Amino acid sequence: MKPAHTIRQFALRFMAVLALSVGAAGLVTPALASPAMQDAPFASDRLSVEVIGQGPDVIFVPGYTSSREVWREAAVRLSTTHRVHLVQFSGFAGQPWSHADGPFLAPALDELARYVGTLDRPALIGHSMGGFAGLRLAQQHPDLLSKVMSVDSLPFFGVLMGPQATPETLAPIAAQTKAMLLAVSPEMFSAQQAQTAVGMTLTEAKRPAIIEDSMKSDPQARATAIAELMVADARPDLDKVKVPFWAVYAVDTSGGQGAMAPALWTREYAALPDVKMSAVENSRHFIMYDQPERLNALIDAFLATD
Repeated sequence: MKPAHTIRQFALRFMAVLALSVGAAGLVTPALASPAMQDAPFASDRLSVEVIGQGPDVIFVPGYTSSREVWREAAVRLSTTHRVHLVQFSGFAGQPWSHADGPFLAPALDELARYVGTLDRPALIGHSMGGFAGLRLAQQHPDLLSKVMSVDSLPFFGVLMGPQATPETLAPIAAQTKAMLLAVSPEMFSAQQAQTAVGMTLTEAKRPAIIEDSMKSDPQARATAIAELMVADARPDLDKVKVPFWAVYAVDTSGGQGAMAPALWTREYAALPDVKMSAVENSRHFIMYDQPERLNALIDAFLATD
């Protein structure tokens, strides 16, 4: 296999497990937009936050190139009993990126920690890269959060290349993947995303929005973010997580490989004390699209625990 082909296939595979995007704000129906929106007293060029509802604080964090809209239905449902904070990272899904080829992940997590610090130990629910963000905050800032739910996210995404993968072995692939994503034409990238969206969700009606918001993400931001995620390994510090942590993961039985997921998630989170693992069957990466009722039930149980 030629190296360029290998890189392209890895990038597609990796991106198919990271969260892409979902409908833009203009796609929200009036029924979903009814709770009163609050202005968040927070300014940042790394993320924005929309706040709805009243009650205990819950933060929803979307994944790679995703809009906050991925969490809209869950957030509106919770807003009758909770104050919900909908995060969106700059550079993703049309939100401006002003950092050229500078770093993505660490500054974004620093700003997320700064925002969380304005609240009183909220719960955090994150999808994919958003779940990784919640894990990192729990490791690096143990007093900021009360609990974390990670939705279809791993402490080291590079393990998708195989159990022996390390940040060091993946570093050259990450660099070449970044270069490839910066060089790809919009037409080719759109075609790739059409393929990737099928692996993201079983719900066909959601796929066009996934493609759209991925295309609306800044090319430099998405290339930098994925390259950094490839080599970001939170496993060595899993024992530093002291708050309740739930790892929810999808089991896609449609492709005949569903049996692999429990072993992978169990192995990768093995060093995290008292982690609660929850499998959601008949779902691909966007569990909130494929099994919303099951995920909502898990969220309710998660928020009800001490």
